[in-house]
Amino acid sequence: MTWIPVTTIALLASLAVMNAPASHAADVKSHIIHKAQSSWDGTPYTHYPEGQPELTLVKIQIPARTKLKWHTHPIPNMAYVVSGELTVQKRDTGERITLRAGDALAELVDISHRGVTGKHPVELLVFYAGSPNIPLSE
Repeated sequence: MTWIPVTTIALLASLAVMNAPASHAADVKSHIIHKAQSSWDGTPYTHYPEGQPELTLVKIQIPARTKLKWHTHPIPNMAYVVSGELTVQKRDTGERITLRAGDALAELVDISHRGVTGKHPVELLVFYAGSPNIPLSE
């Protein structure tokens, strides 16, 4: 058996990496899913909470035929529907919007609302822009 010094192995590995086909920047694709300065009902976002920023990303799974409790969010947030269909309803006016997989929604801030699922479960990714000790919903 012939022993090869570790430094030689490291050099060969480096050369292999340097000569490997590189990904091209043109192969990277990016698109904005949703951008908003107001919630889905047109209410403008006026400010972020004061203090140290804290970003939170939550995956929420809601069973089929579920009515969530009425709630509010004290901070701006945005939801992305991974799967299923969700109807979001405002408590005061009954105004509603229905979202399907691939849709995004700028959430209401300080306005009571709830989500209602249909005959299939719903999976959401929700991004919150808050500060420590501020609840995500109330």
